[in-house]
Amino acid sequence: MRNILVFVLFAAMVCWMMFSPIYKHVLIARQAVLQQETDYLLEVGASGSYGYIDTAMMERSRERLAAFGMQPELVQYEVTADNGLAATDPASPLPRGTGIMLKMSYPYENLFQIDRLIGLAPVSPDSRMRTFGLKMSEYMP
Repeated sequence: MRNILVFVLFAAMVCWMMFSPIYKHVLIARQAVLQQETDYLLEVGASGSYGYIDTAMMERSRERLAAFGMQPELVQYEVTADNGLAATDPASPLPRGTGIMLKMSYPYENLFQIDRLIGLAPVSPDSRMRTFGLKMSEYMP
């Protein structure tokens, strides 16, 4: 009986050690892609041509993220301006010097379920990885 218990525990540890690096690489890659997309949207949205981040830009962003294997409908965007104005309205772009803040989030999607094998509690299902960026608008009317 003791041999069976040792085998089961050893098998669980071997499985965790084999697959643990894989899901951590997926996590790191998703976080990097999300931060890269945040930086890109801010670079485009705060440029002298725009001064806003509208829903069309967010939809194109979702398409780019889908190319990396993320589910586009699960990505959440929060765009604000540091002066309280709307940062998503193409009709009134933010003037030069106004900060555009972008927060993006994406769920972990059960990446930590394998941690149960060694007794760690996985991340809750409603937890999300988040990225943040701030860039000053360069739009000149």
